[in-house]
Amino acid sequence: MDKILIVEDEPNARTGLAELIASWGYRTDTAADGVDGLDRVLQWSPSIVITDLKMPRMDGMELLNRIGELPQAVAVIVLTAQGSVESAVEAMRIGAFDYIEKPVDPTHLRTILQSVSRQQTTVAAEPTPEVNTENAGELVAMVGHSPQMQSIFSLIRRIAPTNVSVLITGESGTGKELAARALHELSGRRNKPFIAINCAAIPETLIESEIFGHEKGAFTGALERRAGCFELAEEGTLLLDEIGEMPAATQAKLLRVLEDRKLRRLGSKTETTIDVRVIAATNRDPQTAVAEGSLRGDLFYRLNVFNIEMPSLRDHRDDVPSIVVHMIEEMNARHNCAVTGTDERLMQRLVSYSWPGNVRELRNTIERAVILTGTGDLQLEHLPPNFGEVASLPTSPPTSSEISADILHLEVGMTVEEAEKQLILRTLTATRNNKTRASEILGISSKTLQNKLKEYSANSQTE
Repeated sequence: MDKILIVEDEPNARTGLAELIASWGYRTDTAADGVDGLDRVLQWSPSIVITDLKMPRMDGMELLNRIGELPQAVAVIVLTAQGSVESAVEAMRIGAFDYIEKPVDPTHLRTILQSVSRQQTTVAAEPTPEVNTENAGELVAMVGHSPQMQSIFSLIRRIAPTNVSVLITGESGTGKELAARALHELSGRRNKPFIAINCAAIPETLIESEIFGHEKGAFTGALERRAGCFELAEEGTLLLDEIGEMPAATQAKLLRVLEDRKLRRLGSKTETTIDVRVIAATNRDPQTAVAEGSLRGDLFYRLNVFNIEMPSLRDHRDDVPSIVVHMIEEMNARHNCAVTGTDERLMQRLVSYSWPGNVRELRNTIERAVILTGTGDLQLEHLPPNFGEVASLPTSPPTSSEISADILHLEVGMTVEEAEKQLILRTLTATRNNKTRASEILGISSKTLQNKLKEYSANSQTE
């Protein structure tokens, strides 16, 4: 069984915790502070260390740093007093596997220990997925040689084996789900489910059922018991995309699940213990969302142990050629084509384009071109009609009619709400009522755009 070292300066707490863990079949040892704890780690080689943060001589944070410098893999679980979660989150940023608040909930602690044991067993039994050392520009399904992408790859490799929560930010289409999948594939959970859910795409009345599950008869239409996304992702990874669009009441329940590792299905009287790594993503600035009240501050801090900010494609255009090569290979296999490369003029056009839809737009463009080409090289004529015209520079000064069509005129005395309405409606006109494209340009979710349009429609009917 796993060897677990408890480092705690309070004698009764130290002894009680050791006895509790030993009753579950683990081998335990104890230390009174960080100095003694580090000595026991070197001599006894535990696979798990449970340490308090505040101790004499050497505190838990320094002990965590010293353990991280050792060659052997040791999972560190931090004990923290209520109200000092910020310190525990900081500990997770520098390498702690997880944290648990005092007084210790035995069920919660046992779940964490089982999770550590499973992941350590998986890592020991199976080789870690190979990282392509010959091509440092690839990581799982992600591609990029630019400094921005290499920095992201390095961070993913570092935090993937841990159990920390991660918040992935960036514009729509930048590859946030690819980053989440890379975290999953490079972790000890890689052979367990990866479940992704878009919070903005689920009606508010159904989102709690989708995430937490429900019992038969929990509400009208609940004809049978249904497992939610947390249960479907058991021992694996759950991606909550567009987390800022989640209703406030659901956010409160999610926070409770993240802290207690237990959930209760709608209509159930019992709680179910879960072991799931949660990754969240949003195309909005999370700090702004917190300030506006659409994202709970405490949930943000619980999720934002590590932040991965995905750059827009226009900010790393040097990666476009290598991404295109990767996509051509993928589309050849998917559509049974034999495209061999790209015309030089086509590649120049792709690199110079601003890509408002980011990597998603590039993927759609390449998929269309591969299907049209079939064999040989992609040519300019395989691009969509009028491709790149919006982003191209004008060859002559714009006319007065063109200026009035592209510029939003704001008058003194106009309210912010009216200015916002004009901007939204003008953008919809420019995109020929393409709501997905309009929401990407405006930097808001499709759900927010739909709500705004409903609000405008309702106001016009009452006027």
